[in-house]
Amino acid sequence: MTTVFPEVEVEPLRGGATLRWGVIGPGEIANDFTATLHAHSDQRVVAVGSRSPERAAAFAARHGVPGVHGSYEALVADPTVDVVYVASPHPQHLEHALLAIAAGKHVLVEKPMTTSAADTRTLATAARQAGVFAMEALWTRYLPGTTVVARLLADGVLGDVHLVTVDVGWPHEPDPTDRMFDPAAGGGALLDAGVYGHWFARFATGAPVTSRTTGVVSDRGVDLQSVTVSTADGGAQSVVTTSMTAWTPGLAVIAGSRATVRWTDHFVFPASFALHRGRDVDHWADPSGLHGREGLVWQAAALARYVADGHTESPLHTLDDSIGLATSLDAARAALEPGPGPAAPGVSGHVTSTP
Repeated sequence: MTTVFPEVEVEPLRGGATLRWGVIGPGEIANDFTATLHAHSDQRVVAVGSRSPERAAAFAARHGVPGVHGSYEALVADPTVDVVYVASPHPQHLEHALLAIAAGKHVLVEKPMTTSAADTRTLATAARQAGVFAMEALWTRYLPGTTVVARLLADGVLGDVHLVTVDVGWPHEPDPTDRMFDPAAGGGALLDAGVYGHWFARFATGAPVTSRTTGVVSDRGVDLQSVTVSTADGGAQSVVTTSMTAWTPGLAVIAGSRATVRWTDHFVFPASFALHRGRDVDHWADPSGLHGREGLVWQAAALARYVADGHTESPLHTLDDSIGLATSLDAARAALEPGPGPAAPGVSGHVTSTP
């Protein structure tokens, strides 16, 4: 039995709605975001803001950005900017997003939207009250392959989803100066790679009603790796593994009563997958030709279309979805307790919660 896969449901990268973008935080992810927008779409970054004028100027020169601002306040006040991409370290997301919202700008906020459900709720409330568009940059949701799988799920091709497994991890060399190992800087695997895994579980099964997490933490209380087992309403279970001590292939699986989807590339990036019905296998290949973080472009094109259509949040990953995701991350992080020291890191306890 050969599967006729659904059509990709992404916004065209050229010829569609466009916005003028401002960037807060000209770091690595902002570089990749701006590069793919300029190379693969009609979206344009027109201004960049940083507390370091030299850093902002270097970013602008690299990407041909005309507006350079030595403060975030000046960036959000720039009348040429329609939407602000908040790409600063995630403990600063709330402050910078609120600054842009107060200036009447739409916002795309890097994942995680904030470092807690309470702060994400605060951001969402501010955007709703101001009537501006706000969206978490959960870019994997907007990739071509993800839209095809979403349609397979919605159309019942997989039947009832029973089990989801997903792993996301990439190693970081231990370094006390690296923010990934600093709890005050939002360090840890869960707020970095783990966001993708916990989002994926919710995408495939819905919100969890029970969740149990165990993991390993550093002597400073930063989660190094964890495994979360959750059960959603209806009984579907998910297993989310995340790590900053080891590389994992990111080959996610959604197993249903009729069929199973198995990613054949890392699911976070533009990827292909296989649809299994027992011994019968059909393959879907990503047709875009984009790779890795080049896939950041689709979320920007989607946001521009949503704004043009009068939306104030994403229909694919709503503000309530962002709050729910932050709630899952809160529960997982709360389950992990500091170990006795770097030579013998402690294994966490567990938590059962109702997000």
